[in-house]
Amino acid sequence: MNSLRERDIEKKLVEAVRKSGGLAPKFVSPGLDGVPDRIILFPKGRVAFAEVKAPGKKPRPLQARRIKQLQSLGFQVYVIDEPEQIEGVIKNIQTGGDAE
Repeated sequence: MNSLRERDIEKKLVEAVRKSGGLAPKFVSPGLDGVPDRIILFPKGRVAFAEVKAPGKKPRPLQARRIKQLQSLGFQVYVIDEPEQIEGVIKNIQTGGDAE
């Protein structure tokens, strides 16, 4: 059984983004529930969102709707539930690739 928790993965994400030259502040939006956990910012105006989950967990229905809403506005939104996903997410954001 995987002992990683959501906060462990989130911490790894924040550190990896920082080491890659970006920022990943906590995304808090009073009055707008279900927003992703982190907004990821890289040079050249690269912006994406990340919903971090414990291994094997999926976004709640409200979170899934908010993710679709952000995607419909043209934003990349990633759901990360394994640390191994982080490197690929960072590369996609930096190169302008599509979110999975």
